[in-house]
Amino acid sequence: MTESGIDSEAPTLDQARRQVEHYGLDADPQAVLVAVRLISAGARVGRAAEAHFARFGLSAGRYRLLADLEDHGGEKSPSRLAADLDVSRATVTGLLDGLEREGLVARRPSAEDGRASVAILTARGAQRLRDMAPEHFGRLEAMVGGLSVEERAVFLDLLARVVRGSAALTDG
Repeated sequence: MTESGIDSEAPTLDQARRQVEHYGLDADPQAVLVAVRLISAGARVGRAAEAHFARFGLSAGRYRLLADLEDHGGEKSPSRLAADLDVSRATVTGLLDGLEREGLVARRPSAEDGRASVAILTARGAQRLRDMAPEHFGRLEAMVGGLSVEERAVFLDLLARVVRGSAALTDG
């Protein structure tokens, strides 16, 4: 990787063209290049996010769960958490188990369905989010600091369209 953060080994448009031609495909090499670079960038940002959250004794998944609880009044069912975080119920159970051991969340029976439980953000969990907020949000802002307000708006639109298109990777 270079000092600018750009991977000098990243695929080029010429490489994408050669691969498309090699396989005799009628694919747009630029589209292929954008997708490959996006996947690579996503992995790099994911690794950086995990290192970032580790500073606070969390993972990205654990942070997302705590933040989601906070955003919803500090209480939510595990099945709703799984749906809203777009992860499996088993993943939420594992996240809750770890967060509960640290005292950042608690579980109690649901008032609506005594057979079910709800996850509750504890005072300690809320304090962890408050304590990390200045550094966390400052680093998030710095991560996109090279983009203007207008560029960020365009990026958000483009990102939403790419995320919608990501189903092409998993559709039957």
